[in-house]
Order: sequence, then structure tokens, then C-alpha cells
Amino acid sequence: MLPVVAAAQWTKMESDVMVHDPAVSSWVRGEKPPADHSVGVNVVVRIDDEQRADLERVFWEVSDPKHANYGQYLSRDEVTEMLDVPEDRLDSIKSYLSGHGCTDINVAPQRDTVSVTCPVSAIETALNTELHFFTHQEHSDIQIVRASQHYHLPEHMTHAVTMVGELLQFPQMRRTDLSGVTVGGKGEWPDTCDAGTCSGLVTPAVLSARYRHPNATEDTVDGNSMAVAEFQGQKYLQGDLDKFSSSCHVPQGVDANVGGGESTLRSGVEAALDIEYMKAVAPEVPLTVVYSKKFSLLDWTTMITNLENSPLIHSVSYGNDERQQSSDAYMFSSNTAFMKAGAQGLSILFASGDQGVCGREGCGGGIFGGAKRFKPDFPAGSPYITAVGGTDFLSYTVGEEQVWSAGGGGFSDTFAIPAYQADAVAAYKARSDADFPDQSYWNNTGRGYPDVAALGGQKTSYCVRATLFEGVAGTSASCPVVAGIFAKLNGLRLAAGKPALGFLNPFIYQNPQAFFDVKHGKNNANQADGFTATEGWDAASGHGTPNYEELAKAAMASVEVTV
Repeated sequence: MLPVVAAAQWTKMESDVMVHDPAVSSWVRGEKPPADHSVGVNVVVRIDDEQRADLERVFWEVSDPKHANYGQYLSRDEVTEMLDVPEDRLDSIKSYLSGHGCTDINVAPQRDTVSVTCPVSAIETALNTELHFFTHQEHSDIQIVRASQHYHLPEHMTHAVTMVGELLQFPQMRRTDLSGVTVGGKGEWPDTCDAGTCSGLVTPAVLSARYRHPNATEDTVDGNSMAVAEFQGQKYLQGDLDKFSSSCHVPQGVDANVGGGESTLRSGVEAALDIEYMKAVAPEVPLTVVYSKKFSLLDWTTMITNLENSPLIHSVSYGNDERQQSSDAYMFSSNTAFMKAGAQGLSILFASGDQGVCGREGCGGGIFGGAKRFKPDFPAGSPYITAVGGTDFLSYTVGEEQVWSAGGGGFSDTFAIPAYQADAVAAYKARSDADFPDQSYWNNTGRGYPDVAALGGQKTSYCVRATLFEGVAGTSASCPVVAGIFAKLNGLRLAAGKPALGFLNPFIYQNPQAFFDVKHGKNNANQADGFTATEGWDAASGHGTPNYEELAKAAMASVEVTV
């Protein structure tokens, strides 16, 4: 029998993040689940500081085109060996969970996470918390289980556990006003899709014309691969992919599924958008859909970093405000997972968000009180991933672009400016035409994002097939497009015997000439303040949008390596 834990011996976990606040949340608390209702959680195992420091050192070395170790990626097993999680640490976690009635306890191959399925009653007892059902205000078909108060661990278990995810994090669902256009757009370009709804909307041919990537199917390069992440019922229907393919004359198809992302009923708009446009940009690259029924970045990163042959490029169109529900422990654990991915040669791209500088919570009030403050996004604000912002065409023709006003961007409140972008950020802050918002609204010493951008705004939405052809907007469109272009670049490198690009940001910031600079617009999302696009890198569009022809030259250039 487990010992009774006195109140003084419980440690509040993720104490720096607020529990569900109905005043600012899009999620509504419902009834308590039945005591025997099964809930899956991920326990993040504590990694010793020395091992994590070694991982970060390797991550930066293999990601920097100017370093002698560039491209010398580790295998999954080599990362496991580097993390060196002690067996007794795992044993204590398994023993504690099983002692409370949890079953199906699985240690990930890299030994830094433990997934477990428990009855609600066991979770509430083991973690000294209370669980409830929650339903989204705009997506009433989505129901999740979350903690309605902080969770706790006995003091002796905190030496083994960093956090338990995601009991306090609520997923950000796609805004309903970013899709649903059922008539043609205003773009003044030839119709290349047969569906009348696509007229004047962004199509694969429009992207190819703007970003200069080939639109013909090329030979598949052995070893090349890419993936999209989908959550919360966002599955694809092969019939919709087929109709998109025949109408827009581009190959479509999913080559592999992890977690069961194919539907027999209907496509989710998010899934259709991600798959149709990533595959349209890079039809020659095998595409994997990594699906999880629940939204959990920690589940997802565990899945991709523990696959024996994980896809080289990963596009993720999901995120959250940095401070509303992202505790330091949560962000720290996510960043460790991102470093594991980069050390293994994987590229991870996240959409920068669709609420401008104010995030989903808004710039004032809420859990932070009444002072006006921008709300940076996570993971977009992480220094260990590539963040993709959104643009519109400046006019209604294929050509120069402007910032989409609702595209996420700004400066992290948590992470410092990484070395790879220090010069670019300094140059931006020195510009006299940047028209910066009041300094009290944002963190002048934080990591700037996005890193790059692509079309994603509502001026001319993307034409997507999801049951019907409709217009869809958002950085959820920008991200898979940019990811597809980098997948094509990986193909060039692999065919020439070079390693994949891995973590992209050092390469991006060393090659600003390979992007179309975006010099117009502001990501103020219809309010007064935001960051203004200028010449060079800025906190609204990053380095701009991809120029495939120049990127291909940069990706294939021989570089002089120095230590």
C-alpha cells in the first residue's frame, strides 16, 4: 500500500501557469468524467543538466553551416546514449504510477518520457488534482479532459519528473473566420484549377509562379521525406485529395500514416490544407501524416524523435500563447525535444499564429491584469524551431507581398536573442523607419520571430478541397508551403551526397539574399500597434518569403567550415 502523503509534502507542478480561466479561455468547463474514464498522460523524465548541455552543444554544432561538424547528425540511439537517463529514475516513476492503478505504462525508446493510461480516479489521486471535461466554444464537437486546478507530486517524485503534460495546456483551435469562402477570390491571375471556386484564390500554380519552385513532378530522391502534424480529429479523406489533384492538376497522396490520420467520412479543413499544399509544392517528396487524437506537443515530439526513420521535414500548424498556458517547465521540455530533433537532422517549422501581436488572449486584461502587453506565441517564439509568418500580395497580382495584419510575430518574453539572429535583430532595431510600438508592450531582449513567411492572409485565400472547394487562410497555410520548399532543397542536397539541412535557422540567417524581402504592412491585427515590415529582417515577416532559385544555390554552395 502506498504511504499517505501529507499536504506539506506535495509540490505544486507548473505553478507559474494559470489553470483554466473562463474569462479569457475559448474552452468551457463541463462535468467531471466518470471515475473509470481513461485518460492518457505523458510524464517528462528529468534529464541531468550536464546531459542536456551536451545535447544543446551538439545541436548547435551540427546545425551551423559554418561549423566543422555541420550535418554530422546523431542517430536516435546515439541521442538516447547522450541523455543517459538512469534506470532507477524510470523505475520510481513506473512504480508510483502503477501503485495508483495506472496501466499500460510505456517508456519511450529515448527513455525521457513515460506515456501512461490511467482511470480519472487514479490521475486525481496520484497527482492531487481534479479533472473535468472541456468543450470549445466554436468547435463544440471537440471535447478534452484537463485539470481544473493545479496538479501536484510528492516531493520525492520531483527529482524524477519535470512535468506531466498536458494537464494544464489547452489547444488553440483554428479560427472559424479563416475558412468558408465559397466563391472566387479577387486575384488577377489565370485560373489553373478547374473548380470555379478556386478562381482568384491562391492555387499551386500561383505559389510556383511567386516562389519560383518547379511545379512538375521530379524524381524522388532516396532518403528524402516530409511530414505534417495533425491533432484533434483533423484527418484527411483520400477522395478530397483526389479531387484536388484532378482539379488543380497536381499529384496528391499520403505515403505513410503514423497514428491513423486517414478518415472514411470527411476531411478536416486543417488537414486538407496542410496535405494538399505541402504535397503540391513538393510532389516528389514522400509525405507522412503524424496524427494524434489529443493535442500534445510533447506526445508529438516523442513520436517523431523516437521513430527509427523520422521524416526530415516537419510542418506544424498549431501553437499557443507563450505565457497563458505554457509554463517554464513545459517550454523547457519542448525545447529539449526540439534539440533532440535537430541533433538527429530533423527540421521543424511552426506557424507563427493568426492573431497578430496580441495572441489569442488579447493585449490587455485577462490573467495578466489591465496593462497592455503583446502576447508572443509558443512554440513560434522558441529559438530551436523555424517560425513561419503570413503575407498577402501587395496588389491582386502575383508579385510583391505585404505582411498579413493578423500574422503572429514579435519578441519572446521567455527566450533571449539567439546568436544566429543577433545581427539581423540589431539591424532591425537600428532602422529609423521601423516605427516600433511602445517599449512597455514587448521584450526588447527577446528572441524575434517569425524567421520567414509565405502567403497566408485573407486578401486572396488558398483554394482547398475539404468536402467542398473553399477558401482557407492563416499561417497554417504559410507553414506547409515553406516546409515543402525546404523538403525540395533537401532533395537537391541528398542527391548530391550532402546531408539534409536539419535545424534551418542558421542556414536561413546566413542566406538572407535567398528570400523575397517583405517591406510593407504591420501585424497589428486591426488595432493600433504592431511591428512594421522594413527592409531586411523584421518581426512581422522575418527574412521574407522563399525564392526557390536562390535558396537552391545557397543550399548547394560549398561552404568553408571553421570551428
